[in-house]
Amino acid sequence: MMGTALIGTPADLVSDDDRDVARNASRALARLAGNRSVHVEARSDHCDSQSFVLPASAVRLLTDMLTHLANGHAVAVIPEDAELTTQQAADMLNVSRPFLIGLLEKNEIPFRLVGRHRRIRFQDLSTFREAMQRSRKAAIDGLVAQAQELGFGY
Repeated sequence: MMGTALIGTPADLVSDDDRDVARNASRALARLAGNRSVHVEARSDHCDSQSFVLPASAVRLLTDMLTHLANGHAVAVIPEDAELTTQQAADMLNVSRPFLIGLLEKNEIPFRLVGRHRRIRFQDLSTFREAMQRSRKAAIDGLVAQAQELGFGY
């Protein structure tokens, strides 16, 4: 199974033309997303057309990737069992490398040493990121509830 990761890279790496093409392609694939598989015919300016079938999981992955590209974000596909450097992991969490190392030293994210270098499994990093997102959502929900109790709601 593959996981997708959005790497924090400048939006100007994705051209406006590529963004438009990605937007149209993601919309087309999204309309087909409920099917078990999708038959695709691909054509280019320089070679004959090719026909192939995509499984539903690939359609979902491609739709997500194209949506990110349409928004100007660069995308990387990373196997869930991949090991990342501390810089790669920090980029994925959108934090500084020293901050990430602090999390590792507090044992908040599992890692292993390869010589003197730390390596973080993509799957462990994803688990940590999901837990942080749940924690943030719970905190926001708590603040909203508190604001409503105090009469600050609409």
